[in-house]
Amino acid sequence: MLYCVWFKDLNKDSLGLAGGKGTNLGIMYNLGMPVPNGFAVSAQTYREFLHEDGLKEEIAFQLKNLDVQDTKKLQEASKRIQDLIKSKTIPEEIQDAIIESYELLGTDKNSAHNLLNAKDTFVAVRSSATAEDLPEASFAGQQATFLNVKGKDAVLKAVQDCWASLFTARAIFYREKNNFDHMNVFISAIVQKMVNSERSGVMFTINPSTNNDKELVVEAVCGLGETIVGGQVTPDLYIVDKKKHEVVKAEVKEQEWGLFRDENGKNVQKDIPKNERKQRILNDKEVLELARLGKKLEEHYKKPQDVEWAIEKDEFYIVQTRAVTTFKKEEESNDIDAEIDAVILLKGQTASKGVASGKVKLIKGMEELEKIKKGDILVTTMTTPDMVPAMQKAAAIVTNQGGLTSHAAIVSRELGIPCIVGTEKATEVLKDDQIVTVHASRAVVFEGEVAHEEQEQEKEKLKQVYQSPGFVTATEIKVIVDIPEVAEQSALTGADGVGLVRLEIIIANGAAHPAEYIRQNREEDYVKLLKDGLRKIAQAFVHKPIWVRCSDLRTDEYRNLQGGDKEPEEDNPMMGWHAVRRLLDEPRILKAEFKAVKELHEEGFENIGVMIPFVINVDELKKSKEIMREVGLEPVKDVDFGVMIETPASCWIIEDLCKEGMSFVSFGTNDLTQLTLGIDRNNERIANQFNEMHPAVLGEIAQVIKVCQKYKVTTSICGQAGSRPEMAEFLVHQGVDSISANADSVNEIRKTVARVEKKLLLDAERSHDEK
Repeated sequence: MLYCVWFKDLNKDSLGLAGGKGTNLGIMYNLGMPVPNGFAVSAQTYREFLHEDGLKEEIAFQLKNLDVQDTKKLQEASKRIQDLIKSKTIPEEIQDAIIESYELLGTDKNSAHNLLNAKDTFVAVRSSATAEDLPEASFAGQQATFLNVKGKDAVLKAVQDCWASLFTARAIFYREKNNFDHMNVFISAIVQKMVNSERSGVMFTINPSTNNDKELVVEAVCGLGETIVGGQVTPDLYIVDKKKHEVVKAEVKEQEWGLFRDENGKNVQKDIPKNERKQRILNDKEVLELARLGKKLEEHYKKPQDVEWAIEKDEFYIVQTRAVTTFKKEEESNDIDAEIDAVILLKGQTASKGVASGKVKLIKGMEELEKIKKGDILVTTMTTPDMVPAMQKAAAIVTNQGGLTSHAAIVSRELGIPCIVGTEKATEVLKDDQIVTVHASRAVVFEGEVAHEEQEQEKEKLKQVYQSPGFVTATEIKVIVDIPEVAEQSALTGADGVGLVRLEIIIANGAAHPAEYIRQNREEDYVKLLKDGLRKIAQAFVHKPIWVRCSDLRTDEYRNLQGGDKEPEEDNPMMGWHAVRRLLDEPRILKAEFKAVKELHEEGFENIGVMIPFVINVDELKKSKEIMREVGLEPVKDVDFGVMIETPASCWIIEDLCKEGMSFVSFGTNDLTQLTLGIDRNNERIANQFNEMHPAVLGEIAQVIKVCQKYKVTTSICGQAGSRPEMAEFLVHQGVDSISANADSVNEIRKTVARVEKKLLLDAERSHDEK
C-alpha cells in the first residue's frame, strides 16, 4: 500500500486518496505553482489504521444509536472516540513511511540518497477529509490544522490528531445531517513544508487602489509579511503593466528592520544591514516572475487574486491566494489624464482613491488628535486603531509609512476617503493649516485647492462600488455601521437594516468618557452626543431596523478622552469591568443611553432597537429591562430589545434568556470565539489558531439558533465572521434570520445567501418529489 503520496503525484482524480485539500494542492503544484512541497498521508493509510485492534468496531459502537441532537451526549461520544484514536499505536510500517517522507522533506531534493543530509524541518500538518470541499457537502473548518510542527515524533502525533479530528462533535453532527456513513468517510493528513521567509509580501493581480485591472501590484519587505499589514514597515512598491509584461513603476523604501523566524519557530525583530536598507528588495526579473505566477493564478481561478508570497533561499513560494472581492470593473475615462496646473508638493502610493482639499493637520501623538476637525487633511507617520475617530472626520489621510494593506489603507477604504501612504516625508514637507489637495487617484498632494470637478467624479465612482446587485433573499442581509458619517454610503448597499452600531465611535467623537459625564452630572450632554450620532444613521436607514449595542468600553481604551485617566488599571481588561457588568454598576450611564433611544423614538425613529453586550446571566437581562422601564420604554413591546451572544455562558443559558423575554439575539463572534477557544485575539503568537469556524463555536451558534426558533426570538450575527461566505452558508443552513456584514462585503454575502437558499429549495423539492 502507498502510505504517503507527494504533491507531484496528486491530480484531479486524487480525492479518494488525499481528500479535497490535498487534491487542490496537487492540482496547484502540477500547474507549476511554487506551492511549498509536501505529501499526503493517504486516506487508505487511515483506513488501515482503523482496522488495528478492532478500532473501527469500537468507533461504530460509540456512534450506534447516538442522538446528535443531544449536545451533551454528542460531545461525550466525540471525546471518547478521539481519545480512542489517539491512544492507539500507529503500526510500525506506517510510522516508518511517514518519518521517511518527513525526512525527505527536510532534504534539498526528494531523493533517497539525500537522507543522510536530512534534517528536521518546520511543517504544517492539515487534515483533508475525502468528502471535504465537494460541491454537495462542504466539510470546511471541521478538521484540524497544526502549524510549526518540528521533529518526527511531533509529526506522527499531529497526523494522529488529524485522524482523530474526523470525529469532532461538529463533524459527527454534520455527517449525520447530510446522510454520510461515518465509516465510509476517510481522512488524509497533509504534511507541508513551512516557508522561512527571507523576503515576502503581497501581490494583487489588479491595482486595488485604482481598481485598474490592467495593472498588477507587488509589495515587498525583508522578512515576514506581517510588518506590511501592521503598517510597521513601508514596503517597496512595484507596478506591472499586465499586457506588456513590464515593470512600469518601482518605488524603493528604506527598511531598517524586519521580522524573521528563529530556530525555535518564534518571530524575532532583526536589524537590516545598513548597506542593504535602501536597496531594492526585488529586481525587475523577480517582479516579473511574480507577475507571471499571479496572472496564471488569475487565469486558473478566473478572478482577480490577492496573493501572499515568500522567498526562501531565492526560491519563490505561493503561501496563499484568495479572490479580490471588492473589484468592480469601471468604464474607462480620460478625465484622470487631464493636466492640472498646480504645484506637486508630495508623492506616495494610492491606498484609497479619490480627491479632497482641506487644511493640513500634523498629528505627532494621540494628544494632538483634538486638532482634527471635519474636512481637515490628517497627516501623520502611520495611523493606529485609536485614531479611527479622528480619521473619520478627515477629508483625506496622508502618511509617511505604510503600504496597500496597512491600517491607514484599510480604514480609509472602508471610510471611502482618499488616502496616500508611504510618502516618507509628509510630516516634514507639509505644514499645519496649509491648504492642500490630496489627489489620491494620482498619488500626489497638490499645493492649494484644485480639481473640484474630479472630486465630484470620484465620489460618483465610489457610490457605484456599493450598489446592490439586486438579489432577493429570505435571510435579511444587514450592514455594520459604526461611523455616522458613512451611513449614507453604507445605505447604498441596499442592506435590510443595520445589524450593529457600536456606540464607542460616537462616544470617542465627544469630549469626555461616559463615566466623566456622570461624575460632572452632565447626562444630558451625553444623551445629546448619542442622539446626534444615531440620528444620522437612522436618517439613512428610514423604516429599516437599526440595532444599537450599548457601550462596551474596556478600561484600557479611550484614555485620551476627558476623565479617561481616572479609569482603573486592570490585568486583563478584555475580561474585566466592561459592558453590561459595568453598566449595571454605573446605571446612570445605561439610563442615559436608553434615554437617547427613547428621545429618538419620540422624533419618529422607532426603528432603533438596543442590545446588551457581554451577558452571562439572566439577572443582567432583568436589571437592564428594569432600567429601560425607568426611562419610559417597555422592552420588547415599545422597542426591539435583545442581547449579544458573545460569551459561552450566554449560549448555555439561552433558554432561560428566551423565557425572560427578548426580541432578538445577535452573535458577537469575535468575543465568542476568543472565550470559547481560550485564545487572546490580539496575541500574534496564537492568532493563527483563532477560528470562528471551529466546531465548538459553530456548535454553540447552532444550539442558540435552535432554542431561539422554539421561542420565536429573532437571531442574527454581527461579528466580523458575518462577512465570511463560509460562515454565511453555515448560518443559512441553521436557519438564522439575518446576517450583518461590512459594507464592502454585503453584496458578496447576499450572493452567497441567495445561492444557498436556492439550493435548499431545490433539495426540498427533490425530497418532496421522491415521496
